[in-house]
Amino acid sequence: MSSTEQQGRRGFLKKAATAAAAVVAPGVVLHALPATAAPRTEAVNAKVRWGMLIDANKCADGCNDCVTACDKENGLDLVDMPEGADEAHWERQRPRWIRQVKLKDNLSGKITNLPMMCQHCEKPPCVDVCPTGASFRRADGIVMVDRHICIGCRYCMMACPYKARSFIHAEVAEKLTHTPRGKGCVESCNLCVHRLDNGGRSTACQDACKHQAIVFGDLNDPDSAVSQALKKYPSVQIRADLKLNTGVRYSNI
Repeated sequence: MSSTEQQGRRGFLKKAATAAAAVVAPGVVLHALPATAAPRTEAVNAKVRWGMLIDANKCADGCNDCVTACDKENGLDLVDMPEGADEAHWERQRPRWIRQVKLKDNLSGKITNLPMMCQHCEKPPCVDVCPTGASFRRADGIVMVDRHICIGCRYCMMACPYKARSFIHAEVAEKLTHTPRGKGCVESCNLCVHRLDNGGRSTACQDACKHQAIVFGDLNDPDSAVSQALKKYPSVQIRADLKLNTGVRYSNI
């Protein structure tokens, strides 16, 4: 076979593979990662522990930029409210990886706004109760759900003290290739793991926060921005009494 014929054959196979990857099932649309993504070349290990510090004083009332960015990053914005559904009910039931919550200090009356997501516990209750192993914690501290073995029992949702997980009630027609989603599965914040595994070092919520309320990085690296911020500012864990050693910390609450 001549070099010209070989090049033509390679081109044909490349196009065929691309087309095959795009057509998964009738009515299902996948959106691919940018071609510039560089997958990790070494296994995840415990030398790194990803986490973040959120400054509640900088989290402005009424701002939901982090929620919007998370929805777009993970394809949650591709799901529309079912026809004829009650809007209030839909807002309560729709998948949401970050929730904006208000905390009130019963002594001072101070109200604090803050984003609540999976806290990426060192000892995650969701993992303890999962009967199939679908809920798991990576060596680098990221708590995730394997949708391929999730049976939708929702034990993890009941066990999570942060109400950080969502259940997918309806068919998902459009999804992103780096965030596979499907009816009958549980899902939650994964600290934009697809970014980290492709050379990124930030999360969508951090990038979107114009108030610079979120600092993300390696908790095990004393020189990282998040470690330096934790040294500089007093911080707390939500439900510290549970001794879960969360990867997400908050200051000024």
